[in-house]
Amino acid sequence: MRVISVVGARPQFVKLAAVANGMKDTAIEHVIVDTGQHYDSNLSEVFFDDLQIPKPDVNLGIGSGSHGVQTGAMLAALDEVFTKYSPDCVLVYGDTNSTLAAAVSAVKLHFPVAHLEAGLRSFNRAMPEEHNRVLTDHAADLLLPPTQVAHDHLVREGLGHRSVIVGDVMTDVCYLTRDNVKANPVDLGISGAYLTSTIHRAENTDDPIRLKEIISALQALPNPVALLAHPRLQARAKEFGIELEKGSVQVFDPLPYPQTIQMMLGSAGVVTDSGGLQKEAYLLEVPCTTIRTETEWVETLVDSWNVLSPEVKDLTNAVMRPKPSAPTKSVYGDGAAAKRVVDALLNFSAQS
Repeated sequence: MRVISVVGARPQFVKLAAVANGMKDTAIEHVIVDTGQHYDSNLSEVFFDDLQIPKPDVNLGIGSGSHGVQTGAMLAALDEVFTKYSPDCVLVYGDTNSTLAAAVSAVKLHFPVAHLEAGLRSFNRAMPEEHNRVLTDHAADLLLPPTQVAHDHLVREGLGHRSVIVGDVMTDVCYLTRDNVKANPVDLGISGAYLTSTIHRAENTDDPIRLKEIISALQALPNPVALLAHPRLQARAKEFGIELEKGSVQVFDPLPYPQTIQMMLGSAGVVTDSGGLQKEAYLLEVPCTTIRTETEWVETLVDSWNVLSPEVKDLTNAVMRPKPSAPTKSVYGDGAAAKRVVDALLNFSAQS
């Protein structure tokens, strides 16, 4: 069985690490395509080294652009790739433009599509990611939701018969990386009761007033803030004349995945708008404050391990809340999701 994995952004590289490892010594021939959606080396190439992922068989080098331009360029390039390799299944990950482009290209060419992390819903139609994930789910032949909640969403949309709950492959990688960095920590350049923060979503960065309010609120927090500045944030801040490193904020370039996990482990809390970091904070038992009106990872909200704080004026109170006393729950799997993904792909191939 030949499976093509299509990835292009940080969270997808993390998921790919688990899946690629799970496919070793199986009947699957695994072809990896990197669209180049995240073209910064700290967000792409370094992940393949740090997470010991096989180098991509194809790198499209698409780079940045508007949603239409980027997705269209990927579509055009992926048609040629899929035709050349003739896969038994195209495996797409998450909710990026790479995900949607690969799904559309594959179904138009009549190649089966499997969607890892299917069924997530924010129910916020202003989010580009929401359109990507919904359209991909309805195009895909095999849906691989990480949780019961995600599966239930698919059932309500009439897609339950295509759905197999596999757990969250990011849990596999997060737990392994956690143990490794605990045993081999490095100097990150910050210590004490600091907070880890990332801000990158369009709704928080594209409006200069909104972005300035968020950055000012981070700078006014009583604890030091390690701001891992995504290229999008750096570009917008420069465009809008917003100084990032001021007050409590200490700016860092995006870190390799192991150092990101170590940064979060050592912090008093996480402040983010990233879906991946919300979940990683939960898995690491670090309180998280999410600057959004909603979350796809609703399980993290239980017992206030994650709190939504869309109103910037409420950010300090949300961030400085007491750490929850209730333990986190094993809602995202047991660290063996990748094996279930491989089994689901092989079963799908056999039935087809």
